[in-house]
Amino acid sequence: MNTIELDCVGLCCPMPLVHIKRAMDEMAPGDCLKVTASDAAFEADIKAWSEKFGHAILSIDVDENITAVVQKAA
Repeated sequence: MNTIELDCVGLCCPMPLVHIKRAMDEMAPGDCLKVTASDAAFEADIKAWSEKFGHAILSIDVDENITAVVQKAA
């Protein structure tokens, strides 16, 4: 299992999800994507997007930025 990091700080909705989709397309099932974003809507967006596509959110940390770790579905 690999973990890939993606910096989406400074991007506004929907661009973080566009970059996440592109990264996920290149990943193997079970791999993790650690995404950092600054858009206030990102937390809700990543939860809804992950649920829609069956990916598991392993963690979400909200601080100055929002960092989410998402595991790609099988």
